Amino acid sequence: MQFVCTRCGQRTPVTTRAPKCECGGLFELDFTPPAWDASLIDRTQWNQFRYRRFMALDGEAWREVTMGEGMTPIVPFDENVMLKMDYMMPTLSFKDRGAATLVAHMKAIGVTHCVQDSSGNAGNAVAAYAARAGISCEIFVPEGTSPSKIRMIESHGAKVNVVPGTRDHCADVCRAKVREEGAYYANHVYNPYFYEGMKAYVYETFEQIGRIPAHIVVPVGNGTLYIGVIKALEHLLASGAIEKFPQIIALQSENCDPLWRAAQTHEPHPAYITPRPTMAEGIAIGVPMRGDELLEMGYRHHVVFVRAPEDKILAARAAIAKRGVYCEHTTAANYAAYLAYCEQYGPAPDTLITMCGAGIKSDH
Repeated sequence: MQFVCTRCGQRTPVTTRAPKCECGGLFELDFTPPAWDASLIDRTQWNQFRYRRFMALDGEAWREVTMGEGMTPIVPFDENVMLKMDYMMPTLSFKDRGAATLVAHMKAIGVTHCVQDSSGNAGNAVAAYAARAGISCEIFVPEGTSPSKIRMIESHGAKVNVVPGTRDHCADVCRAKVREEGAYYANHVYNPYFYEGMKAYVYETFEQIGRIPAHIVVPVGNGTLYIGVIKALEHLLASGAIEKFPQIIALQSENCDPLWRAAQTHEPHPAYITPRPTMAEGIAIGVPMRGDELLEMGYRHHVVFVRAPEDKILAARAAIAKRGVYCEHTTAANYAAYLAYCEQYGPAPDTLITMCGAGIKSDH
């Protein structure tokens, strides 16, 4: 299997330690899954690797890495909304999906040490799965990251570096270490193996309820779930398993919205913005590294970009909690954005919203 540069098309073996192509372009995987066939699901596995025939994986390394991630329940919220409880994972967030496939790849190619930058959830997931795989780990997080998330990362034996400034600056500092020291960059944005795990979100939904909901709400910072969701839906559509693409509702924070701004005038590149503080820290990405790709996917599939009103996030969190679900602030922004979408476009029945992070991760 090989990586393909999204900029110049050059092919690179997936065993490379380089985080991106020599030209500066990011990698994608040269992988086409077989047509969707339910008989290819490995029902002996009660984890997301039951769908491994549809994922780009390296041998059997996943067996040493998996902690039972995936297979999260879908529960009704009201007459229009279902919640996929994706914080019911080993590290209490949906990022375990991508971390499991990425770390399985790292294990397969012999990586012994890695670094990563994160607003918290991805860093915690990579730290946990790296610990299980016997890979040492160093995580860079921006100031303002929830102390609960930092403690969780450290509990797995990873070193945590808190970087002053924005989330984007934190990434710059981490990438400088990669360039200067040659550390393996276990990044959920750069490395496409991460998206292979995120695809399972859709495969699970399809298996669990026997269809794809009419509307799917997806938070977008760097777009890891967004890319995985769209790739899996494209696969189901090309296989003839579904007849049409659902309406994707892609949300950003009102205070950090480069993709939303670009989409208003159909621009090919994310807008230049100055991020402001937001409770939705998990999607506070001012410069999404795959921004052009995210927008192109959105335009191709008529994705509607919306913003979560900052002053509605706490109310949304309270409303969800009163229905028995305790989620973190970024997750509450999903519901706040859904309500904003309904105000602008009308009712959206048959909607699936991800509960991507547990409430105990939010201290503020």
